This record gives sequence, C-alpha cells and structure tokens, in this order.
Amino acid sequence: MKYDSPAVLDAGPSDGVDPDEFVRAAVRWHFDPETGSRYWLDRAERLAFDPRRDVRGVDDLALFPDLSDELRQVPVADLIPRGYGGDARLLNVFDSGGTTGAPKRVVQLDDWMRHSTAQVDRRLREHGLPVGAQWLTVAPTGPHLVGDVLQRAAASLGGPGLSIDMDPRWVRKLIATGRGDEVESYTDHLVEQCRRILLTQDIGVLAATTPLLERFAREDDLLERINGSVRAIVWGGTHMDPDTRHLLATEVFPEVPLIGMYGNTMMLTALLERVGLDSSQPCVFDPVSPYVFLSVVDPATGERDTAVRVRPAGGHAGDAVADVAPVPTVRGETVIEGVY
Repeated sequence: MKYDSPAVLDAGPSDGVDPDEFVRAAVRWHFDPETGSRYWLDRAERLAFDPRRDVRGVDDLALFPDLSDELRQVPVADLIPRGYGGDARLLNVFDSGGTTGAPKRVVQLDDWMRHSTAQVDRRLREHGLPVGAQWLTVAPTGPHLVGDVLQRAAASLGGPGLSIDMDPRWVRKLIATGRGDEVESYTDHLVEQCRRILLTQDIGVLAATTPLLERFAREDDLLERINGSVRAIVWGGTHMDPDTRHLLATEVFPEVPLIGMYGNTMMLTALLERVGLDSSQPCVFDPVSPYVFLSVVDPATGERDTAVRVRPAGGHAGDAVADVAPVPTVRGETVIEGVY
C-alpha cells in the first residue's frame, strides 16, 4: 500500500517549511514500518532512543550516532523507502570519494534531485550567472556526485554542458605512493582537454576544482581566453584557502566572478557561497532548510571538515560555515586532495 506522506515532506526548499516540523515528519516517515527503508527499520532496533517519539526537531538529530561507516556496505536496495511503492524513481547511486576508506553509498531519488537542482539553480541566478551560456565542467562524474550537480545546473540555466571527467581517486593513489611524475602527466592530460574546448568553443561558465584553476594560471593562452570570454567561474572540490581565493579573484582572473560551491556525497547536493561577498571577506556557505543542516562541532566527535561557524542567512536552521577545509588526518590517515 502506498503511503500518503504529509504535505510538508513534498515541499520544496523555497517553500518556507518550518525545519522542526519537517524533521518530525521525515523521521516518522522513515521509521514507520509501512514507509521506511529496510536499513532504517533494522537500524532502529539498535538505537538508544525511539526516533518517532524522541525526535521533535532539528536539535534532536544529534541523538543519532555517526552512521556513515555503515553506508560502506549496505545493499543499495535497502536504502530505498517502502513509502514510494512502485513509484520510486532511483536516478543514481553515488559513492563518496573514498579518502577515508571504502566509499560510502547513497541513493538519489527523483524528488530529492528536483529539490537539489531547484535550490542550486536559484542561488546561481542570484549570483547573476548567464542564462543559456555554454558550460565547461571539469569534475568527477559517476560514481561521484559533483559532476552530476554541475551538469544539472547547466541544464537548468538553459546552457549546453561540455565536460571533462577526472578521477580523483587515481590521483590520490599516485600521490600516496610517491608517483608525482604521473600526477603531473595526468594533470597535463586534463589541461590539454580543457584547452581544446576553451580555445574552440564559446564557454560562458567554467566549473573546475581549485587545483585545476591554479594549473590554468600557468597557461598564458588559457588565461587570456578565460579572462576574455568566460563570464563566471564556479569553483569546488575540497577547499580553497582565503589567500588563494583572493589571489585568483584579484590577479589571476580579475575579469571573472568566482563563485564557491561546497558539498559532499552525504548531503546529496551542493551549497553555493552567499551572494554579495567579495574576495576580502570569508567565503560563507549557508545551509538549505529544511533539507541540509550544518553543525560546527568539537573535533573530538570526528567531523570530516573544519570550518568557522557563521550565523546563517534568511532564517535557515543550523550553522553557516566559512573557510571550509579538510582535516589533515582521519583515523590516522593523511587526507590527500590531489586534483580535487
């Protein structure tokens, strides 16, 4: 029997839904035997609380332990809620980058994808990105999330999306085993593919990782082309430190607005930097209530990234974050960024 979910769960990210009401409804839905997934229903038996009774709002999500490690081995079918019935539209299965061990997997269903695309599209339009312009995206694609997010962003703005795929896992492996010459060769390979597109196509938006933008800075022909014709740069990946951001914005690409993007696979979406910031101000990412909540917590709890807590804009729940960067080590392993 298909479950008729409360209207609050069908609302989009710009519908002004109360975050606490959304969390209550979502948790009850996911832990209801009629609608929940096999994973959550089985996991409920090993929680130290009753989710449907004890989770009354955003703050109560802290009752859950960190379950992300379990997503390394859970069968994909066990993550799909029963409440979708025969109407479940599984669009993708995404993996985390695998930096801290075996990749974790999450599923992307049609409704979440639509909400994610809508909030990214709205924020890009607020930044003044050109509608109908061609994009060049240099980012990991399947099984990674970021390439999918960027390609959908280009489509939502009505522009053809050209793309160059990259394999950050391979580059991290090369770095970890001391094969720096192969890293340089692979980076040259990426740059040459980008050159062929940038010099022959009218690219209005360039989406690339921080290391690739730094590499473009060494190529005079690409610098001239980007500053002469590209109308916006969307940068993403692991992070961009404030000094690099200021240098790229004021000296390397002074004619092109730089717009930061932050996200991870567990979010199943991406956040765009707050509108109206300049390169002398911290790059702030706001959460998207009621779908994405961020919390800056004590490092002892095992958080993956570091950030400065900022008051969120527009009444969003949780924390906004600035100067996001990866922690140096996770479980004793050095975090390697590579080309990502």
